[in-house]
Amino acid sequence: MITALDTNILLDILIPDENHFQKSKRLLDEYVQKGQLIICEIVYAELASQFLSEKELKDFLSDTGIRLVYSAVEALCKAGERWKVYVKNKKRAFQCRQCGTYMTITCHKCHSVITVRQHILSNFIIGAHAFHHAELIISRDRGFYRTYFKDLKVV
Repeated sequence: MITALDTNILLDILIPDENHFQKSKRLLDEYVQKGQLIICEIVYAELASQFLSEKELKDFLSDTGIRLVYSAVEALCKAGERWKVYVKNKKRAFQCRQCGTYMTITCHKCHSVITVRQHILSNFIIGAHAFHHAELIISRDRGFYRTYFKDLKVV
């Protein structure tokens, strides 16, 4: 089994996040036993900010059994297609990371709806990479992936 990893799971362990450390570590330990753990270029770049050198990052990945797999052109095209759907989405509402529910926030003074893009193209590259190169992704952004990558198993 090939399992893709989202950056947030690895940062839970590296920083560590007291709310998520144990669960993220347990998931990594469980899924490394089931097969390969992979990351895409975006996750690699985001992780690089946590290390003093490229060698330290490479050592961490080697020690944890995580492999960098470069994105296929098909995965990048899928990311662009899903990004286009997201950008054209008129809701522009906030989305819960856990369940995917949309909600709006209004200005307390003028009552206008406050809009924002919560996701950037890199989120879609991570999802499309996982869809193309793995059987599932481990992430805390389950609501996002279940909305824009319904065909991707999310743990």
